[in-house]
Amino acid sequence: MSKSEKKHHKPVKHPGGGSTGGPVTPTGGNGSGSGSGNGSSSSAAGQPVFGQPTPSPDPTTFMNPVTDQSEPDTAGVQPVPQPSSSAAEPVLTLADVFGAQGATVTQTIQNSGQIVFHSVGDTGSVTGPGTQSLVADKLVSDFTETNAADVPSFFYHLGDVVYYFGEATYYYDQFFEPYRMYPAPILGIPGNHDGIVYPGDSATTLAAYLTNFCASTPAPSPDAGGLDRTTMIQPGVYYTFDAPFVRILGLYSNVLEDPGVISDQSGTYPTLDQRQIAFLTAALTRIKSESYAGAVFIAVHHPPYTGGSEHGGSPLMLADIDSACTAAGVWPHAVLSGHAHNYQRYTRTVSGYQIPYVVAGCGGHNPLSKMRSTIRTPYQIDSTLILESYDDTDYGYLRIVVNSQTATIEFHPQSDGGTTKTPDDTVTINLAARTVS
Repeated sequence: MSKSEKKHHKPVKHPGGGSTGGPVTPTGGNGSGSGSGNGSSSSAAGQPVFGQPTPSPDPTTFMNPVTDQSEPDTAGVQPVPQPSSSAAEPVLTLADVFGAQGATVTQTIQNSGQIVFHSVGDTGSVTGPGTQSLVADKLVSDFTETNAADVPSFFYHLGDVVYYFGEATYYYDQFFEPYRMYPAPILGIPGNHDGIVYPGDSATTLAAYLTNFCASTPAPSPDAGGLDRTTMIQPGVYYTFDAPFVRILGLYSNVLEDPGVISDQSGTYPTLDQRQIAFLTAALTRIKSESYAGAVFIAVHHPPYTGGSEHGGSPLMLADIDSACTAAGVWPHAVLSGHAHNYQRYTRTVSGYQIPYVVAGCGGHNPLSKMRSTIRTPYQIDSTLILESYDDTDYGYLRIVVNSQTATIEFHPQSDGGTTKTPDDTVTINLAARTVS
């Protein structure tokens, strides 16, 4: 099959999806959605649909095998599509994501006293669905809880949804099919593989990502192969996601393998500009002006710090983020990233605050990446930075719990299985004191 043919090839209708029912309904104490319906019927009313109405076995092969690993990337950074909103700070709320049920969902979360959500990146696989399905199945197991307030409300993706290039043809196998049973919204930020194109590619950078994550209204996706999950309504590839107890400020760090780039860096990348820095500064400034008391996370695909063997950190990107924090007088409670295909947790001390920098690029992409050396943790890197923990042998994900006083970030490896609820690593942030334990 040629490139042009492959790009427009659509998967057949999934036998377990798109058949009966209506739009998503909230379940449990915190209003996470349970997909129970047909994407076509519900989206006609403009309402979102998430998981499938009936279980189905995990696939053993891809419908559209990945064939473009050897294609060269187009050199250099790519233009950043601008948000649909002209505001300095584009905002999406959890209530927006749940449509007509949004007010009820968010009030239920507020009444429960906490919000729980998932996060991980680098979920797409080029070798088949096996490792990605294992992680997805354990994610779904978190929706079985004794306490309804412990049920996740959404999944915030840290980028690299599909590999190798971010083409529409890969979304069925690497996104819609693995998460067909995930009964809640999935949103996030793109990674470099979501945005890269190859020379002569007829698709523009991030085209398929924009179709599936940045639609104006929830609607059936042309890439879903008949599965029910509707498109997400992010205002762009960088934006503020505002949910009860937490705000996530998402950045797009472009298409290079290394480093991550969010600005023109004083003319080094003339394709880019300062708009993401202006967005981040505006979002942080609003947090200060409102005396916002919730948790503030920054999410960016490329990690500022990593000890992984295949990728380096992005110190100039970190300097850009620091400049916005300094200008606004606000620092995040945590920074979440992917890109390095393992789990790592650092503590950075800045302006008297202890800030976890968590790398979670172990969502299913095969193979995982080893650290550069075997390190006994905690390991003091310098006077401001400690490598607290890492796992370079397990796929897994973050489960994050936020209430009015603390934010707890847990790492759950897939190898523990669906009946194990104890994390292998955890850090708790005191939101007022900005200290970790």
